[in-house]
Amino acid sequence: MLVQDRAAAPSTLKPPKSQIRELPTHQQIRRFSEPKNLDFSSWFSENVSRIGVFFLFIVTVAALFFLYNTADTASLLCFQSQSTQSLQSLTRPQIKWNSIQVVSDKTSPYANFLTEKWIVVSVTKYPTEELKSLVKIRGWQVLAIGNSVTPKDWSLKGAIFLSLDAQAELGYRVLDHLPYDSFVRKSVGYLFAIQHGAKKIYDADDRGEVIDGDLGKHFDVELVGQDAKQEPILQYSHENPNRTVVNPYIHFGQRSVWPRGLPLENVGEINHEEYYTEVFGGKQFIQQGISNGLPDVDSVFYFTRKTTLEAFDIRFDEHSPKVALPQGVMVPVNSFNTLYHSPAFWGLMLPVSVSSMASDVLRGYWGQRLLWELGGYVAVYPPTAHRFDRIEAYPFAEEKDLHVNVGRLINFLLAWRSEKHSFFETIIDLSFAMAEEGFWTEQDVKFTASWLQDLIAVGYQQPRLMSLELDRPRASIGHGDRKEFVPRKLPSVHLGVEETGTVSTEIGNLIRWRKTFGNVVLVMFCNGPVERTALEWRLLYGRIFKTVVILSSQKNSDLYVEEAKIDHIYKHLPKIFDRYSSAEGFLFVEDDTILNYWNLLQADKTKIWTTDKVQHTTFSSICQLFFLICKSQKRNCYCD
Repeated sequence: MLVQDRAAAPSTLKPPKSQIRELPTHQQIRRFSEPKNLDFSSWFSENVSRIGVFFLFIVTVAALFFLYNTADTASLLCFQSQSTQSLQSLTRPQIKWNSIQVVSDKTSPYANFLTEKWIVVSVTKYPTEELKSLVKIRGWQVLAIGNSVTPKDWSLKGAIFLSLDAQAELGYRVLDHLPYDSFVRKSVGYLFAIQHGAKKIYDADDRGEVIDGDLGKHFDVELVGQDAKQEPILQYSHENPNRTVVNPYIHFGQRSVWPRGLPLENVGEINHEEYYTEVFGGKQFIQQGISNGLPDVDSVFYFTRKTTLEAFDIRFDEHSPKVALPQGVMVPVNSFNTLYHSPAFWGLMLPVSVSSMASDVLRGYWGQRLLWELGGYVAVYPPTAHRFDRIEAYPFAEEKDLHVNVGRLINFLLAWRSEKHSFFETIIDLSFAMAEEGFWTEQDVKFTASWLQDLIAVGYQQPRLMSLELDRPRASIGHGDRKEFVPRKLPSVHLGVEETGTVSTEIGNLIRWRKTFGNVVLVMFCNGPVERTALEWRLLYGRIFKTVVILSSQKNSDLYVEEAKIDHIYKHLPKIFDRYSSAEGFLFVEDDTILNYWNLLQADKTKIWTTDKVQHTTFSSICQLFFLICKSQKRNCYCD
């Protein structure tokens, strides 16, 4: 070997050896049989190359074994991220609120401009006709926020435009956290409006046209003073403690439509309210408007209700009264058609570490929970705008954070409590807790701290905390406190059925199915890839059953698919039974089965269901195993 030759070489030079391998001779054999020095250093120097090769072989085998067991790259990345998170703990920002310096506008042409009513929009293209109509609304100032894809020569008479360069000169702390190509740069616009005297901010987009061109006709623009409407507002009942989120579109006549941000497991809850209560007006600091035309719907709805070239034109009941949300019940809130009053300006912050189509929805739930700390509430208003469907690609991938996390987020927010004594510290507390739970990252914790400091720097006054009603016993709802309102049943031309009569029949069927299976858990095992089917199964069965638990041989955390082997499913089922201990029963199916649940309405839920013929008390091994586990757990179980 080369190392050995060098070690044994004499000081005199020898001619180079031939590269042709020679057969061992008697003399060579004799050389290996001679005694040698066996001390460790000599042995190591002579065998260092062999040791290196052996070490590389061991490392390679270990790596292949690890990759084989992790099954895919995602598992490897998950392992790496978990290791990183264990080494790097989150840091809670420490802010000296009394030391924040005032930031004044010294660079823009509008340094001395002040007005109370602002419309903030994000623009990526040249002014649309809808945006031109917003400029014409009397008493409101339009503020257009540009990003990296906005035309350099963007201009609209009557609107204030902030380009990237103009934004950079404002000196806000949030600028360090904002992406260059996203609508979340509207956060700069909110601060600019507050700095220039805003008391009301209408959060809009450039394809929405205010109906009749008058925001005051639809929203409660004034909450105090002579112009305020001193009237009680219908409010959803808080009597059911298990209801945490509602679909407001039902109240306004569209039962088959649901808003972006509504958990898919709640899509099937289409019953109208048995009764409402009332709340005094004046604290509806966040007012969510309904949009005709293209309402705020998610991509699941958008892609399953029409052909590609067909534009949405959905109408809601303009005569339905506005409705408020009590503490403990939430509603999706967007950034397309929402009015914010000054006490809720802190809630305008758009998160930056989540997908763009999830940012405003997470902001809405986060803001609602914090609004309860001030005694405020969200109210939903009848159609206030018409949004035009431009039949553009709808980014399903951008909604991943919604479909995966929103249901868990709502439950987390309802259970969350803070012991802080100032409101801004409470906000920091919640943002930090949401990062710990994985709803967003530490980037948004830092962004929240910068946002709150900027609010103070531009002159915003921190609201005062109030006691939380959730922690007090709820008053019982007497008969005299109940207010009745029956929403109209407007036809949905995109439902895939005939007009009003058939729609009513379909809704009635759905109510009956939900009544029968609403407390039954569907357990589905997927034998094939789940990336393209998990959401479809949840959408198909989620409106009927209490919940849909999807199992597969490979776990997919993003789609809430749990890992289980079909041959060892008995290990996983008891955990599901314990998780849903209040369920009436459990139905097990595989993904090669289409369940005709409408034929099971009269089935006896106190007995075992199976599609196999039970002649000699034998049926499929999976169903048999399923029933044995159910019997041991004293559960009602059904197998298809």
